[in-house]
Amino acid sequence: MGRLAGKVALITGAGAGIGRETALLFSQEGAKVAFIDKNPAGGAETESLLKAQGGECLFIEADVTQSDQVQSAVKRCVDTFGKLNILHNNAGGSTVKDGAVTEGATEEFWRKMQLDLFGTWLGCQHGIPAIIASGGGAVINMTSVVALIGTHRKDAYTAAKGAISALTRSMAVEYAAQKVRINAIAPGATGTDRVLTLLKDDGVTSKFLSGQMFGVVPPKDVAYAALFLASDESLSTTGHILTVDGGLTIN
Repeated sequence: MGRLAGKVALITGAGAGIGRETALLFSQEGAKVAFIDKNPAGGAETESLLKAQGGECLFIEADVTQSDQVQSAVKRCVDTFGKLNILHNNAGGSTVKDGAVTEGATEEFWRKMQLDLFGTWLGCQHGIPAIIASGGGAVINMTSVVALIGTHRKDAYTAAKGAISALTRSMAVEYAAQKVRINAIAPGATGTDRVLTLLKDDGVTSKFLSGQMFGVVPPKDVAYAALFLASDESLSTTGHILTVDGGLTIN
């Protein structure tokens, strides 16, 4: 029996990268997986991969920055699978448009606040009541090592991810009585297509690798961290920021 047997998960940003790896792993471990992505082609590819391995899944094309779309996605998940046990707010990520606060990357700041922070807020706002109604469960947010250490030219991304870390701890206290565990993962430089491009182009992400003692983090390693936090193996874990960074934050 899989580690998530009998559970229903909703994952945002699962059309590629870490989100896709997590969807595939959750399904392999017995979960029914609903997932959101605003990219129809990426979502369809993930759906095909899930079905090819025999998984029960639901692809919902939606924008996580739009409250009505997130609310509808949660409803469709519950209507289809009968409940919601696991919410993984994965959508987001840094871009080459970021920079230092004095360089005026204001548009990127608001984009990160909308996608990373507000997207997480909306996922929790609409998803947590469904988890409570299902008897409790797990929320897994995505922060970053940049929220834990200083770095260059990523002030917008750092601000958003730092806020997600703080929000995670606050919500962990808020919803413990309703049996909802709320944690976050802080990956280092991870081998997704987006990050591999940043490693070549932004002149900052590549500097992380000198401190990542095992090199680029495989996306599946982050997915396994999410699996632990989603499973009953983490019933006493809440308000925790789990680093998956090859030791970057201690090196």
